[in-house]
Order: sequence, then C-alpha cells, then structure tokens
Amino acid sequence: MAIQVDREKWILYKHTNSYEMIKAVALDVKNQCGTNVSEIERHRMQQRLAALNFYKARNPKMKLDSINHRINTLEFFMFGYESNLNDSKRFIFSPLGNLFLNYIEDEEKLRKIFTTMLFAIQFQHYANGTPANFQLYPFRLIFKLLLDPRLNGKLYFAEYAYCIAEIQNIDQSNYENLVKEIIKFRSFPKEKIRELMKEDEHYYVTCVYEWQYYITNLLEEAQIFSRTEGNEICRLYHPQKPNSKSAPTGRKLNDGFVSIADGLATFIAKLLNTYSCFAAPLALDDPERMTMDIVKEIYSFYPNILTSEIGEEDELQQQLLRLPQMIEEYANNEEGETAYLFEDILKEGFDMFYDVEAHKIGGAGHTDIECLYFTRKKTFAVEAKSTKNKLGIINAGRLKAHREEIGASYTIVITPRYVPAVKKDIKGQNIVILLANTFSEYLYNHIYHDIREILYEDFDDIIINHLGEDISKYISDKTIEKFSAHS
Repeated sequence: MAIQVDREKWILYKHTNSYEMIKAVALDVKNQCGTNVSEIERHRMQQRLAALNFYKARNPKMKLDSINHRINTLEFFMFGYESNLNDSKRFIFSPLGNLFLNYIEDEEKLRKIFTTMLFAIQFQHYANGTPANFQLYPFRLIFKLLLDPRLNGKLYFAEYAYCIAEIQNIDQSNYENLVKEIIKFRSFPKEKIRELMKEDEHYYVTCVYEWQYYITNLLEEAQIFSRTEGNEICRLYHPQKPNSKSAPTGRKLNDGFVSIADGLATFIAKLLNTYSCFAAPLALDDPERMTMDIVKEIYSFYPNILTSEIGEEDELQQQLLRLPQMIEEYANNEEGETAYLFEDILKEGFDMFYDVEAHKIGGAGHTDIECLYFTRKKTFAVEAKSTKNKLGIINAGRLKAHREEIGASYTIVITPRYVPAVKKDIKGQNIVILLANTFSEYLYNHIYHDIREILYEDFDDIIINHLGEDISKYISDKTIEKFSAHS
C-alpha cells in the first residue's frame, strides 16, 4: 500500500476534460472581460460561452456554479490568479498564461507551454482543496515516473489510484519505494486489482474519476500524453447521499495507460533536470507572509528553458521579460552568493522607469543604489536586502545616514520576505518596504504589454502617502488597476 494519509488524496481538477474549453475561457477572460471577473461579467461570460457551445448550466439554483469552475480551472493550471481590487474581482494572468495566449494558434508551442504550466503546479495549491500536509509538485512526479526506464514509459490508470494519489511528499528514498511498489502492482492479475480496488471503492472511485476520466483525457487533447483506453477491470461506485432513492453512480476502471506524447520527452527531461520533483514547494500557510505575496511568487514561474525551446525571436524582449524573474531569483540569495547580483538587477529595474536614472554605489557606509527622479527633481535611495531567510531587522539610523549622504527624500527597501517586527523598525521613518515579487510583477506587466515609457509617478505618489509602511499592497493594487484594462 502507498504512503497513507488517512485516505486523503491529491485533488485534481475534474470540471472539464476539454482543452478547447480551457482555451476558450482564457481567451474570453483576457479579451472580452478585460480580466474583470466580477459576478456581472461572469454572467456575460457564460452567455458568450453558451453561444459557442462551451457552456451548459447543470444546476439552475446555482447559476454561476459552472462558470466559477471554469475560472478556477484556469487558476489550477497556472494561467493566473484572482485578486480583489476595490471589491471587484480581477484575474491576473501569469507570465506563462500570457505566453500561452500569445501562441494560441501554434499547437506545437502550446503543448510545451502547457507542459511547463504543469511543472509549476504545487500541492498545497492556492486554487484547490488538496490538504496542507501534501507538499510536492504532482506533475513533476508523474513525468519523472513516465521517464523512468524501469516503468517502460507507462503509467496505468489503476497505478495512479492505488500507488500515487495519496503520496504527501517525495524524496529520493520514497521515490525508489514508489517505483518498486508500482512494479509489484503490475504483477497482480486483474482479479487481484479488482479485489484491492473494491476494498475501499469510495476512495478509489474518486481517484479514477479525476485521473482516468478527466486529467488524462485533457492532457491527451493537449498532446502532452498519449493515452490507451484499455478494457474494463471493474466498476467502482460513488457513495450514495443519505436517503437517496437513485442507484449509485458507477465509474469504469480500465486497464489502460498513459505515456508521454511523441516529441516531448526530451523537453520534459530538460525541465526535470532543473526543476526537480524533489524540490520543496512554497508554503501557503507561512504565518509571516501575506498569502497573496506567496501566490505571486508561485505564479511567476517562467523558465528560460521554455523560451529557448519555443524559439522566441525578440531577444531584447526576452531579456527584459527575464528581468523580473531574475529580481526574484537574486533576492532569495539561496546560496549566499547573489547579493551583488541582486543590486545589479535592481539597478536595471529602476533604469526601466523612463524618468529615473539609477546608479549602483554600494559598499560600507553607502546606499546600494542612488536614483534621480527627473520629473520632480528628487533623489531617492534603494537598499537591496537579498536573503534566503526572512529579513530580521532594518537599521533605520544607518539608512538615514545613507540618505543624508546623497540628499535622498526616502529609502525603498526591497526584499523577498521579512519578519513582522521589521515594520516597527521603519514606523515614522522615510523608509518603505517593497517585496521583490511585487516589484517584478509591476515591471513584468509593463514589459509584456510593450509599454516602453514606464513613469515613476505612481510609485512616488504611493511612497509619499505611505512612508514608514510596506507599500507592496498598494503597488500590487496599482498593477491590477492598470492592467485590468489592458487586453
């Protein structure tokens, strides 16, 4: 038996197995809604999708139930995430989501982009109910198993249900145990598999339903999986509701399997070489970080392996699009060696403002970056605080001395994360905190929408009105406000 978690399991999205439906919804959110996904817009969206035969309401009492699932599907597959702005829901497309829409007519590139989106999916997931004790990258594990020569490039439907769906984390040791378990399971005759599945059929039927009926069909249509339907092993039944007079709903478990579609294995191997299935996902329940800050970091996944693979022609744009990702990478300072690179890349980031000139200074007793804001004839300082762990302290006195040296009006401290006590260090000071992923998201959206003249006015207004605070939420809201209208 696989690793037990009190019969808890992965939750895979099962509200559509239509790849074309997902594309239609993504296009509608981007082009028709202008990323506004308020209740009124959802009603309009379902009317448009119904006209295209992509929507049919199944529950008249829950008029938006189906369309809500469609938008949640986009979130699950990493097209982007929902955020609130002035009590209105907005959908923020991720870099991969935007790239997908850019190549909506190129199926060969789309399947590689969608594959990369699967690599970004983690459990625990922001957009589904998989319990918090599941901490792994599910599709990275699936792909690794499919590339493992001991498994002959195949995963059978029953193997997912019996061996994989309840694994809560993965390392090299329990991966080896998993492969051994799958090989052992393959030796069982159909009668034995039927017996095992019937032992807890209410659990296994949901696994089979999500994997065999939905995910594998979807990924076959997306040309990521090749799928062999196989023959029926047994029929599994969902539990009946109390006092139900109808017959229980049954699902066929077949002896079919999936493998990686032709021409995709080499690309997947490249991704696995850099983005391991053994990597630790980001914790959504970090008590010292805002949930949306973690969500931004998760949805910012944008590997250059992909852009090289699909042959992006505009090298300058690709370098610029990499800038926000590099800001996040260097901010995290995983090996303690990227602090100076973080300063360099932040200097490039502030130079992207049309009316700002940035100079790296650095060294003991000096600010990291001096910036001149031409329009309002003022100077400000930027302090780059790269750290693998949370920033624990800000020396306000030292930063004041740095400002006085260059005549700066205020200091922007940019860091990936910090402990809450740091806010006390800057209260009443001409200092603001800006999270690295919020800054990179702001720059990314300007770059993606080809806005060459990024003006600093929005930043300066927010900072002046919120000195002594973390301004990340205000910058994030400004990003949503500006780019909800950009479609």
